[in-house]
Amino acid sequence: AWKAATIADQLDLDTDAVSSILSRLKERGLVRHKRPYWAITDDEERLQDAYRVHQYHEAVDEQYGEERLEELRTDDMETVQ
Repeated sequence: AWKAATIADQLDLDTDAVSSILSRLKERGLVRHKRPYWAITDDEERLQDAYRVHQYHEAVDEQYGEERLEELRTDDMETVQ
């Protein structure tokens, strides 16, 4: 298990950003949190499913190009949301 700050240091990211990402992963059941430590889930099936989704997105990005929201933004986008 690791602290969010340690993970952030290793990834050269902001600790708040890593904490936010870890919280979303926790909501999806991919990590466990016991203050102040974070650890990957023991649920291998859940991890395999998440990895398959990741591979699918990578394949789609490779075939069709990555989606860049800033390129899709229009003046009316705020109204739509």
